[in-house]
Amino acid sequence: MPSKGLELTSPALDNGGKIPKEYTYDGRDVSPPLRISGADGETLAITMTDPDAGGFVHWLIWNIPGDTENIPEGIPQSGTVKSLEGAVQGKNGFGELGYRGPKPPKGEKHEYRFTLYSLDRRLDLNAGIRKDELLEAMEGHVIQRQVLTGTYKR
Repeated sequence: MPSKGLELTSPALDNGGKIPKEYTYDGRDVSPPLRISGADGETLAITMTDPDAGGFVHWLIWNIPGDTENIPEGIPQSGTVKSLEGAVQGKNGFGELGYRGPKPPKGEKHEYRFTLYSLDRRLDLNAGIRKDELLEAMEGHVIQRQVLTGTYKR
């Protein structure tokens, strides 16, 4: 699906570049700052996955207001995020709420995908759901989609 003007960037990493250590398991393990422009939807959702590890989930967050342009570094690991007007977070592959950074096996370089979805409505989902439930709820409601990739090697 073409992005139709949607952009996802980060002041912490270039698209396709190395994810700084502070945003990984080996560092502070906090979510990186993200910048969004050109979103046309009512809400936004973000997934972060590791396709080199079978799509391992590092982050699920949705119901971010559609006019959000900046997602700050270090989103708390909680069910709802007050600073993003009640955005909701799901469970990552570690079984925890919120963001957990890259932790590939030592010596392996993995790619990580931050996928931004612009949606035509809010999603009525409880905190703590898994990726398949989020994707199912988004089906038919995605207006735009954009991906930011980064790599990390331990």
